Amino acid sequence: MTSTAWSHVGHHDSGGPRTPQLRLLHDAAPVDVEAAADAVRDLLRALGQDVGSEHLADTPRRVAAAYAELLTSGPFNLTTFPNDDRYDELVLVREVPFRSLCEHHLLPFHGVAHVGYLPGERIVGLSKLARVVEHYSRGLQVQERLTQQIAGCLQGNLRARGVAVVLEAEHLCMSLRGVRAAGTRTVTSALLGLLREHPATRAEFFALAGIRH
Repeated sequence: MTSTAWSHVGHHDSGGPRTPQLRLLHDAAPVDVEAAADAVRDLLRALGQDVGSEHLADTPRRVAAAYAELLTSGPFNLTTFPNDDRYDELVLVREVPFRSLCEHHLLPFHGVAHVGYLPGERIVGLSKLARVVEHYSRGLQVQERLTQQIAGCLQGNLRARGVAVVLEAEHLCMSLRGVRAAGTRTVTSALLGLLREHPATRAEFFALAGIRH
């Protein structure tokens, strides 16, 4: 399960006022790549593979490194700014690519995120919306929780009047095994504030995101 530690820090622009920042940190233990490689080697052996083969000689290290990358997210600062111009229309970033690991099968799921918010007192750089998606995607996840975590982070720290997050993803545990429904996408949503309460505002988000509902 992915969890996140938040640390409030301050930043002074040169000669300017303090700009609030939120530092997002994963609180998961660091990956022991060497131990993970040993475990992969044991797994290959248990699966009847010849771990002495030249072709598999470096596979345990590669697999361990790949999982370490998928499970690790570096810290970053979610810097917000005063909404001095009092912009009150929808801000939307569409089709942010993401990838994560299903916590039930350790197989990837990947897709796109549509993230929107109605500014209140503060706004955030558009690239930070994509960074929030990436941050919560790193780790063992289920799509429902991932959707809620992204929305909750933005709502809590932007003091937005509304937040909407929709994830569309293909799960390899569904397309490669089991029913083998290749190409099937799972859609999840988290709507908060006015984007949940006002049908017209909610419809505008879905229309701009290009999502049928």
